Formats: sequence, C-alpha cells, structure tokens
Amino acid sequence: MPSAYFLLAMLEINPGLILWTLIIFVALVLILKKVAWKPILEALHKREHDIHESLDNAAKAQKEAEKLLAENRAQLARFNEETTKMLNEAKHTAEQMKNQIVQQANESARQLTERAKAEIERDKDAAIQSLRKEVATLAIQAASKILDETLDENRHRKLVDTFLTELPKN
Repeated sequence: MPSAYFLLAMLEINPGLILWTLIIFVALVLILKKVAWKPILEALHKREHDIHESLDNAAKAQKEAEKLLAENRAQLARFNEETTKMLNEAKHTAEQMKNQIVQQANESARQLTERAKAEIERDKDAAIQSLRKEVATLAIQAASKILDETLDENRHRKLVDTFLTELPKN
C-alpha cells in the first residue's frame, strides 16, 4: 500500500505549485519569445524566402533551357537545310561534271575516229599511188618484153600515168 499512498500524494492539488509553475512557464515563454522566438522565426522566414527564390531561379533556368533548346532545334534545322542544299548542289555539280566528261570523251572519240578515217584515207591514197606506180612499172616491163626493145621509160611512164588517171578512182 505504500505505493497507493504515494500515488495519492502525487495526485494531490497544490495551488502554490500550480501558481509557481504558471509563473515560470510564462516567464520562460517571454524569455524564449525575446531570445529564441525572433531568431527562429527570422530563420524560418529566411528559409522560406530562399526556397521561393530557388524556385524562381529554377523556373528561370527552365525557361532559359527551353529557349536554348528551341534555338538549338532551329539551328539544327538550319544546318539540316544547309546540308541538304549543299548535297543537292554537289549532286548537281557532279552531274554537270559527268555530262561534261562524257561530252569530252565523245568529242575525243569523234576526233580520233575522224583522224583514223583521214589516216586510213591517206594510207589508201598512198597505197593506190604505190599500186599505180607498181602497175605502171609492170606495164612498162611487160611492154618492153613484148616489143623486145628498150623503150624510153620516162615517156612511157607519162603515157601510163595519163591512162591511169583517166581510169575511175575506185
């Protein structure tokens, strides 16, 4: 039972103790208000201000990032457009160069063909001339053998040349 007695003693209302407890509590609240409450509130207000400022800065940074992203996209689009334009110009230039090279090759081939034809014609004419001279020589030799006498070669050559020039060219 001593513990029950102790509990009743504890539950006993002591008006002096209540009064002094209230006075100390009020004094402590006033002292805390004067000494600690203001710095705590100021720290909280400062923290709140810093948080708002950080949020504002983050919003500004996000807007700036979006602006930079839009600029980068626009610049990328310009680069793509310029690259496409340069590729098209390069294709066009390559096509022109190809056409020019083909045209030059065709012209060179035509010139080579013409030179070859001219050379063939000269060789043909030279062969015909050579053949005529050979025929003239053979004709003179044949005539000499037939007549069994020596003829004036220059006179007879002129006679054969005249005859051969009167023949058709083919």
